Amino acid sequence: MTRTSSKTATAQPPARVQAAEVVREYGPFAGAEHVHGVTHDGRHVWAATGEKLVAFDPESGKPVRTLDVASDAGTAFDGKHLFQIAEARIDKIDPATGKVLASIPAPGGGKDSGLAWAEGTLWVGQYRERKIHQIDPETGAILRTIESNRFVTGVTWVDGELWHGTWEGDASDVRRIQPDTGEVLERLELPAGVMVSGLESDGGALFFCGGGPSGKVRAVRRPKGARS
Repeated sequence: MTRTSSKTATAQPPARVQAAEVVREYGPFAGAEHVHGVTHDGRHVWAATGEKLVAFDPESGKPVRTLDVASDAGTAFDGKHLFQIAEARIDKIDPATGKVLASIPAPGGGKDSGLAWAEGTLWVGQYRERKIHQIDPETGAILRTIESNRFVTGVTWVDGELWHGTWEGDASDVRRIQPDTGEVLERLELPAGVMVSGLESDGGALFFCGGGPSGKVRAVRRPKGARS
């Protein structure tokens, strides 16, 4: 993507591209055929599997909690609550009990994908529309929209960087984009046939990637050059 001004057009350097380094795989988990959204609460990774949210220990890989909630797309954690896309809504969930505390309309009306928490707001991926919306977590109102040039799956923020997953055909990558323009800055290409559904950073060296119909979650190394 090229940014333009009223005076001149400035060509941007091409995005840095490298093979994704998959350092570990988790799952499949009992009774879960798909993994959609993923999030990290600082201790455990949560995987949305359709009818259940499964929390597992990223060190041992063992499930430690299960919540019976609708979970068919992105998942996020704000430091206290889980947020989960369920069809055309986003549920706010108490992780201790699984109780749905509130719900807001999802911007895509059932065509939503990834979900992330940053800057006190929710960021929602729109898969085929190739967009990411920043929304008000209390009302669902759209605050801003970022356009991508690929189908958007998972979304995450880390160290002020916006990353999202893609999935088209049998190809997926994890890419860092310029938040104000959608310009692609960096891409981590997954092996052919390895899909990225959900995406979440652990706040440090790893991304956790939902594996769609594989039923797995994969840990992918975050490039050192992308860390502050």
